Amino acid sequence: MTLAFIIASTSAIAQQNITVEDIYTGAFSTEGLQSLNSLNNGEEYLVLNRNADRSQSVDKYSYLTGEKVATLVSSNDIKLPIRNYELSDDEQLMMITSQRIPIFRRSANSMVHVYNLNTKELTTVSDQLVRSASFSPDGKKVAYVLENNIYYKNLETGATVQVTTDGVINKLINGVTDWVYEEEFSLVQAYQWSPNSKQIAFISFDETDVPEFSMDVYGSELYQKPYVFKYPKAGEKNSVVGLNLYDLESNTRKNVNLNRNEEFYIARLNYSPNGKLAVQVLNRYQNVLDFYYVNPDGEAAIAFTEKDDAYVDVTDDLTFLEDGSFLWTSEKDNWRHIYLYDANGEEKRQITSGAWDVTSYYGYDAISKRIYYQSTEDGSINRGIYSISLKAKDKKKLSNQLGSNSADFSKNFTYYINTYSSASTPPVYTLNRAKDGKQVREIVNNNELLSKLKNYKLSPKEFSTLNVNGNDLNMYMIKPLDFDATKEYPVLMFQYSGPGSQSVSNSWYGSNDYWHSMLANDGYIVVCVDPRGTGYKGADFKKVTQRELGKYEVEDQIQAARQLGEMDYIDAGRIGIWGWSYGGFMSSNCILKGNDVFSTAIAVAPVTNWRFYDTIYTERYMVTPQENPTGYDENSPINYVDQLKGNYLLVHGSADDNVHVQNTMLMIEALVQANKQFDWAIYPDKNHGIYGGNTRIHLYNKMTNFIKKNL
Repeated sequence: MTLAFIIASTSAIAQQNITVEDIYTGAFSTEGLQSLNSLNNGEEYLVLNRNADRSQSVDKYSYLTGEKVATLVSSNDIKLPIRNYELSDDEQLMMITSQRIPIFRRSANSMVHVYNLNTKELTTVSDQLVRSASFSPDGKKVAYVLENNIYYKNLETGATVQVTTDGVINKLINGVTDWVYEEEFSLVQAYQWSPNSKQIAFISFDETDVPEFSMDVYGSELYQKPYVFKYPKAGEKNSVVGLNLYDLESNTRKNVNLNRNEEFYIARLNYSPNGKLAVQVLNRYQNVLDFYYVNPDGEAAIAFTEKDDAYVDVTDDLTFLEDGSFLWTSEKDNWRHIYLYDANGEEKRQITSGAWDVTSYYGYDAISKRIYYQSTEDGSINRGIYSISLKAKDKKKLSNQLGSNSADFSKNFTYYINTYSSASTPPVYTLNRAKDGKQVREIVNNNELLSKLKNYKLSPKEFSTLNVNGNDLNMYMIKPLDFDATKEYPVLMFQYSGPGSQSVSNSWYGSNDYWHSMLANDGYIVVCVDPRGTGYKGADFKKVTQRELGKYEVEDQIQAARQLGEMDYIDAGRIGIWGWSYGGFMSSNCILKGNDVFSTAIAVAPVTNWRFYDTIYTERYMVTPQENPTGYDENSPINYVDQLKGNYLLVHGSADDNVHVQNTMLMIEALVQANKQFDWAIYPDKNHGIYGGNTRIHLYNKMTNFIKKNL
């Protein structure tokens, strides 16, 4: 069965094809909502606005009407730029970030101030740039990390207290995470305030034995500069982590004994309402998660353990109820579902069930005793919004359009803002009632973009499934608007294919989709197939690639290409494939192992040898190279360069702190020594995203020209 999503584009005006310049100068950008923060009353929200006079203001709006109610603070008032802000729990104080210098993907050094919304007084937290500043629950203190040590400022007395003294750059970290935790556990702030504001729990990272990685930053000076940081590659030493409790009243620090004899990760810290600290601890294999409770005095005990033959995913899907019981998500029945546990860690009931995944857990409303979530109940390429009672009854579907729905709920779950899009509808933002999903008002639509697109050749996506190696794989196809089934067309396959990912989804076009449409209307058919190992078809489907990343995914892409080549309107001799990051690893493998199928491949920022990538990600799926050498070597493209027959373009940024340019450099050397001709490009001082200025325009024009020349 094939389902085509056609964008109405009939017009008397001659349509022009999209260009790379159109895409990357914002010609097709969508209208959206600025990030908003719900106030405690659930009736109003705040938005950081950037105004016509280049000032910034934090403004208050009514959910019901969308009208601005008040301005809480303006950069003109405080004579400082407002880059970001955060309210104290009682909403009397605002933490303002006036300067932000990024470190890695999620972290930054920031200049932080506290603004009293009643007295209009502005206090500087530190005269230096700090990391991960946060209010205490009582709003009387602000903690932060400076040069790998934790501090807090008493906002009542103005005194600053240094909590730790042993932090040393590139040696020992307190309160924020190392590179690999930030990248793979999406965790930056590694400390938490207790509910009574009398204790700070934090993780320490002893990086002493972690190998250093260095890369040159060229800049514009006479000499380049080395950038050195700790990066544990697969099988190498990780930071030694410790769990610590700091008591503010006695000014004492205590190390918590977790009674573990093997290496471990501390992936999450959360305080329960009763003051106990909940700690999620993984073994190095990441297939056993122990959920600890730690008493305020430092006594630790395991409340429950979750095990998996492959790995246990770490999420933020944890909500404590007033009695200490909690909601939690798990894949233990093959699908990700919501469970209720009692305060002791005993499972009370499974809340959601069925052959579909909970894809986002939005939270719990203690008044109505209802849980809100997003799921794939409308099919794995779609997302819908639902609520269900704490007793696992009376489930309600809140969204009413097929496609991708996501929700942002007000704090008291009175309203939510629904973001809807599909492959034929750009994002539409509406205000809806949480109790029944009824739309209150439309906030923003993108009808102007749809009108604009009538002047362009924009090809639709046709969604279907392709039975490959015994599995129905999700697929979309983009054909030229003047497609003629009696002709033969070259095919460019696009994919990412990483564990748990999804590239085939019923959602609005991104930059790559516009580029693919451009290629389609230049005479190509673009196809995307999500192979085994990708997400939202059950844990067994996702985890089949365990210990062999790049085996089944590559087999599926090669076989899918073979089957596509059997179609009457596809030229089997002109099938190409491209991808970025994991997708670049895949496209490299495909042109090597599938050299009788693929004639052309582009790999952007690829992993070329899993031995070069980090511990947490790689070992989650592959264990260590010492224990699984064949899994690493038999699936790394660098070991198959002698099989290159087709046209291959290799691209990387020289300042990629994630997938190091080492991957591409050693791949180049291997290809040279195998006497294989290929094309390559290095973008100086560009990270994993390879962007900035005209960089994306240059890159995509280079790829376009490569495809037109070789495919």
